[in-house]
Formats: sequence, structure tokens, C-alpha cells
Amino acid sequence: MSRKKWVVSEIDKALACNIADEFEIDPFAALLLVSRGITDYDEIADFFSDEGGLSDPFTLKDMDKAVERIELALDRDEKIAVYGDYDADGVTATTLLCEYLQMNGADVVPYIPDRNSEGYGLNNEAIRSLCEMGVSLIVTVDNGISAHGEAQYIKELGMDLVITDHHKVGETIPEAVAVVNPHRADCPSAFKHFAGVGVAFKLVCALCGDGDQALSMFADLVTIGTIGDIVSLTGENRFIVKYGIKMLNNGTSPGIEQLKKVAGVSEKLLNCSTVAFSLVPRINAIGRTGHASRALELLLSEDFGRAEDIAAEVDSANAKRQDIEKEITLQAQKQIEQNPEKLNNRVLIFSGENWHGGVIGIVAARLVQKYGKPCLVITDDGKEAKGSARSIDGFSLYECISSAKDLLTHYGGHTLAAGFGMESSNLPLFEKAVEDYAKTVDMPFPKLELDCRLRPDFINSDILNVIDALEPFGAGNPQPLFGLFGMSLTGIQPIGGGKHLRLSFRKGNANITGLLFGVTEKELPYVIGDTLDLAVRLERNEYMGQVKVSIYIKEMRMSGTDDELYLKSKRLYEKIMRRDRLTEKEARFALPDRQQVANIFRFIRDSGGWYFDTDVLCYRLGGDGSNACKVLVCIDVLCELGIFRKEGEAVLPFNLQNKVDLEDSALMQYLKQVGKES
Repeated sequence: MSRKKWVVSEIDKALACNIADEFEIDPFAALLLVSRGITDYDEIADFFSDEGGLSDPFTLKDMDKAVERIELALDRDEKIAVYGDYDADGVTATTLLCEYLQMNGADVVPYIPDRNSEGYGLNNEAIRSLCEMGVSLIVTVDNGISAHGEAQYIKELGMDLVITDHHKVGETIPEAVAVVNPHRADCPSAFKHFAGVGVAFKLVCALCGDGDQALSMFADLVTIGTIGDIVSLTGENRFIVKYGIKMLNNGTSPGIEQLKKVAGVSEKLLNCSTVAFSLVPRINAIGRTGHASRALELLLSEDFGRAEDIAAEVDSANAKRQDIEKEITLQAQKQIEQNPEKLNNRVLIFSGENWHGGVIGIVAARLVQKYGKPCLVITDDGKEAKGSARSIDGFSLYECISSAKDLLTHYGGHTLAAGFGMESSNLPLFEKAVEDYAKTVDMPFPKLELDCRLRPDFINSDILNVIDALEPFGAGNPQPLFGLFGMSLTGIQPIGGGKHLRLSFRKGNANITGLLFGVTEKELPYVIGDTLDLAVRLERNEYMGQVKVSIYIKEMRMSGTDDELYLKSKRLYEKIMRRDRLTEKEARFALPDRQQVANIFRFIRDSGGWYFDTDVLCYRLGGDGSNACKVLVCIDVLCELGIFRKEGEAVLPFNLQNKVDLEDSALMQYLKQVGKES
């Protein structure tokens, strides 16, 4: 896991007290509201309200035109195609609109393209096929905003097109009867953060003329798609999802009930986290490894037996997806092991021959977590290269990829996630263009945002009621993350067959136990007696009628290290390794003396090698993090001279008997030379 810059929200405690008094809520709840910037009294009232919440759908630009054309198609008994997408957002949007149109007697043809053979969005072959089937109106959901050529082709074939989408809008919009997208520059709607299913839902609200009725029928679908697309759970989305979670817990369609069953959550009280990590991945998986039309069939099914069969197939696809994803992630990490200097790039690009295109987005997200940098993962079949990218806050992937648009056959997405394609021959030029763009921006540090500091003796079951009051959690309203600072590690116990750890801590008279998943005892860089800072989430654990607090450790660091100094120092090292232009001051700062090299030599030798992150090594050597660059330079010098060797991310003693001269190190010579320049 990459080191992040820990940021604790600044809280106006006086304002929090006023809010607690005004709204008669728990003072800690008010504190959490202020920590995430929810301070406007009207916004707070809406935040806790279960009333109202749905805006007029006709405030969305072109909604009137969309409704008029669809109602005309209903009156004329025209064949209508609902053209969706293969992820959870697109599948739920397709399901929702198809269900509504079928309820109103429409002749509906649902169409979701094959992820691997057709790719995202409208394509001419599918359009021609729909035309041959007698379709006269195509309505897109969760796609279409960049389909200029395809829109023209639809017109040439004598069909009409209505676009509903939520993705970024380019300089121009496609030619269509209606283009409903809240991100249109001329769209007056107040709320802009709908998922694709949210825009489709607003269309249904407009068609039926009763938003509350539409909500009672489709809130479950809108909730799954909205959570799945990780759009902001604020404003109208928050209202819909609160309603939808209740609907999911009270029993919904056969398809969703069978999906809950195979996910193992039928008997559990669902929340946003359950939906995000149990239901959404299974809907996504069938579109990644098979065809999303099966997920659509599941959600549309009215027969429990049929739904049970398809749900089992969906669950099997999810297991297959996990295996494929794990293998590609390992292959990508191996590229770093074989070419460690790649880690010094501002943006990390991984490519592989015939990697499964359906999972490369998930792999990119995992690699961002591991390396703390924007990551692009590309599958290449020798003719065409397709990629998926994920970013960190502050670096726009859309702008980055747009800078290389002349090399691409297609691209699109958001600030933090994007997809693209190109001819394989353009891949080297594309990689250079991405790095060149990254040079032009001030690269951000990955951040870990904490709601507040928490005293360990404050943790009890009462705090869970406060946290529950802030549900639903998701993008824009994340589950609270608390900082426990200066905790002394007192116990390490492997659990789950050694795959996870139960860690014990003490501070003052308070003792707590936290769970750390996915880390073995061998992989833990800390020892009993270390003083650590913890970033934790608190969750309810009910057993035999008793409620206890489960503490889940999300991040850990040595107390006393300075994130900002460490990250800046490490970035200077990367600059040196890239041989970017250094200032004389930077070179002198990075240049170690003989004693510093000797200290690191002895420490790593006596430790039998170093297998953990550099920040812990800096602390063990008595630094506050600002020594990261010098430590890394020393290690490289010792490797260069044959004393140590690198094996993946580990540094191992190699030939300790060698007598060496630091002056023989090319890296030392380089830093000395730059340091002398005026």
C-alpha cells in the first residue's frame, strides 16, 4: 500500500455545537457534518429528511423533446430499442426503462453491446441490426454523448435517436431528437451528479408524470446503479438511495432477491457498502467475462426459478472475474519487479498481450492503491490496444488522455476514471504523450482524508448510532474514517489461516483491538512496542443480542513521521532517477556522505535485508521522513557497487566482503557534478 498524506478535517467546534443545538442531534454527529463541509442549515435539514427530494425532471434540457418523441412512439406502436451499457449502471438503467415501457404496452428491444467484441456505446453494426429488426426509435441510457458518427448513421437509416447520458460533454453534442445530459452547458437542472440510471429514472418520472410513483417502482434499480457508478451520494441521489436501501431490505424483484441470495446477504440488513461489495460486482462481472444481457435478463425476470438459475451463473462469472483480475494484477506487478525504474514515472502504464479487457479497470484501481499514482492498464492484441485508467484526486485522467487524442481511436470518461483505444503501433507514442502531459501539471500527492481524531476510550456502541444516522455512505458522503494517534502496539495475532491480523493497542488506560485484513504477520513492518497512528472505520457487530464495535484498520503509519516531508523527499528521488533537470540545491540535499551510506549498510546488513516500505526504514534510521531521498540514493549506490541487490521491492545483502570506493558510483558522481554547477 502506498504512503499517503494524512489530512485531518479542520472542524469549527463552535459551529458544530450550534448545529447540535439547532437540530437537536448528537454533538458528535454535528461534528462529523462540519468535518465534511455540511454546514448550511437547509442542506442539513435535507440531509436528515426523508421527505420530498425529487426535482422536476423537466428542468433537464431536452427532457420535453424526449418525452414527446417516446409518447409518439407509444401511440404509434413503434418498435423502440433501449441501448444500454454493460456495467451495473448501464444494466440497471436499461432494465428500468425497458420495464416502464413494457408496462405501458411498448414493443421494446433491449440492447447491450458485448464488452469485448463491440466495446462501449453505439456502433454502426448494432444500429444496422436494430434497423433490420424494425426499430424506428433508439433511446440510449448511460451512453451516447460522444456518438456523433453513429447519430448521423441512425439518421441516414431513417430512425430517430434520443440520448440520455451523464458522461462528460464535448465541444458539440450529437445530432438527435433529444440529448438529455445534466452536464450540458445549457442544462439548467440544479443537480448534476446523476448516474446513467439516475438520468433514465428522471426520464421515467417525466413520462409517468409522478416522481413518487416512479420512485416506489424503481428505487431499488436506481440505488444499485447509482452506488455502482460511484457518483456523489449527495442531494437528490442521497434521497433516492435512502429510499432504495429500504426497498432492497423489504424485498424486491425475483432477480434482485436471487442476486442477494448468491451473494450471501439475503439474511443481512443491506446498506450501501453491502450493495457496493456484494451486488454491484456480480452484475459487473457477467458483463466483464460473459455478456451483460444475462444480468439484464436476471433483473427483468419475474420467475424465481429462472432467476435462481441466472443468479448462479452471475455468481460463477464473479468468481471467474476475481481469478482473472488477480492474475493480471500479478503480471502488472511483475513488470515493476523486472523494471523497477518504472516506478519513478509520474503516471504508471502497464500493458500486456491479450489481457482480459473486462477487468483491466479493476486492476488499474488496485494498482493505484498499491503505488499511489495514476495507473493506465492496456490490453494489446497486436493490432488494437485498449486501456482503462484510474487516478488520484487532483490529476484529471480525462484531460491527460485528451492531450493524446490524435493517437486514439476513441476515448472518454471522468476525472478519476477513463477508457481509451488506439492502434497498437501508437502505443509507444501514447506512453510518451502521457508522461509529457504529466510534466506540465503539479502532480498531487495521494491523500487519506480523516473526519477527525478519536480518543480510544471514546469508542463504544453509542458511537455506532451516530454513524448510522449519517447513512447512506458513498461518494460525496464516505463512511467516516477516524484517526487514532500515538497507539502503542501490544499484540499481533494471525487469524483467518494467517491471511489477516488481529492487532492490540494501548494508549493511556485504554486498550483496543483492531482487524487488519490482507496482511500476514510476515508482511507487517511493525513490531510490538512501536508507536503507530491508525486510520480506522467503526462497524456494528451484533451477536446473541449484544452489540459490539468492530474496529477495521484501513491504514497505519509510524507516529512521528511527516507525510509531506516524506512524499516530497521521495519525489525528489524519482526526479533524480528520471534524470530530470536538478537544481544545485536539490543535488546537494540528495547527496549522502560516507557515514550515511555506512549507517544504512550496517542497518540492512544486520536486519538480514529490508522487505518493507521506505517510510518505515526512514523511521528505523531515526529520520522524520525527510531523509527518504537520501536513504533511497544510498541503497541504489550500494546496489550499484554490488554490496546489495534488489529483488522486487526487497533489498538484500549480496556481497558484503567487497571493498568498494563510493567514487566508483555513477549516481554519486552525477549528484556531485550537478551539486557543483552554479
